[in-house]
Amino acid sequence: MPPTERPARPTLPKHADMNQFPVMDGELVVGGQRLSRLAQRVGQTPFYAYDRSLMRARVAELRAILPAAVRLHYAMKANPMPALVAFMRELVDGVDLASGGELKVALDAEVDPVHVSFAGPGKREAELWQAVAAGVLLNVESARELAVLKAASDALGLPARVAVRVNPDFELKSSGMKMGGGAKPFGVDEAQVPGLLADIGKAGLAFEGFHVYAGSQNLHATSICEAQQKTLDLAVRLSRFAPGPVKSLNLGGGFGIPYFPGEQRLKLGPIGKSLTDLAA
Repeated sequence: MPPTERPARPTLPKHADMNQFPVMDGELVVGGQRLSRLAQRVGQTPFYAYDRSLMRARVAELRAILPAAVRLHYAMKANPMPALVAFMRELVDGVDLASGGELKVALDAEVDPVHVSFAGPGKREAELWQAVAAGVLLNVESARELAVLKAASDALGLPARVAVRVNPDFELKSSGMKMGGGAKPFGVDEAQVPGLLADIGKAGLAFEGFHVYAGSQNLHATSICEAQQKTLDLAVRLSRFAPGPVKSLNLGGGFGIPYFPGEQRLKLGPIGKSLTDLAA
């Protein structure tokens, strides 16, 4: 009998290079120090370690492709550690947050409330009052929030700064999490936005713009650019119903990172060109 041929080994997908941290004598080096030394300095394991130089480099990479008209915010849900938030404050134009607890961290880190945006479904009444009192921009995600915001504004003598978070009728294709297109818990359905804008005007709230976030964790520049164009078109259509000028348009994020083998890093160049065209 002829010898049995072994089947060829399948080619496994390769993970994108994770070369941010150098290796010295088989140990990762973070912030110029080997992990074993960091562990001794911390005094216990496990622990979290962050490299400020890498964070600076990542922000600089984004800054290099963004037009001047586009501001960069840090989303605190990524990591709300107070020391990290205080560090990021110096690198970005503002902070996005999603809870009263995160708002407290941002204010303690001396983030300027003018550049703080508060979004998230199911905000508690106390959180809405916090946002009005702090003077941050609050993204309205349901009609329920308006009555509370008016009461807070009247009591504090301070019109609530608001934007409307819109649930668009499109989604960010190939996203890890889709936040638009059909029934979603994030934002007000597009068809209901004109009526909500009229109610904002009647309540005397300080309207500033729109928040449209169609999806997250996306590694396809073409999909992100398409969603950004649709977002701008949507904001222009809705602006004719607005009780005041549109001062800002939150395009959301969507920028993904390669978590799994076979995924490649997002190409930022096409996104920068698209945003430059949109800003113009």
